Amino acid sequence: CALLKEAAMDFIVQNGADVMDKVSFEDVPGRMIKDVLAAVARKRMNKKGDAASNEDEFFTMRITELRRKVHEKGLEVDGSREMLI
Repeated sequence: CALLKEAAMDFIVQNGADVMDKVSFEDVPGRMIKDVLAAVARKRMNKKGDAASNEDEFFTMRITELRRKVHEKGLEVDGSREMLI
């Protein structure tokens, strides 16, 4: 579920030191790095109040917001971030 994955990424970003100390990342797929970076970018934008560039906007957007935009266009809202974009 994309929402659960996004919540996990937000938790990792907020608790980075503890997660690095207590969790093994040996079997984590490489594609998860993109999700972690999106969570970090969201956190930075929220802190600075910066808006994302048009190109980066969809990659850093929260899943619920992304699904809302897709729904407004009458498209299928179920799927991963990549599928929604």
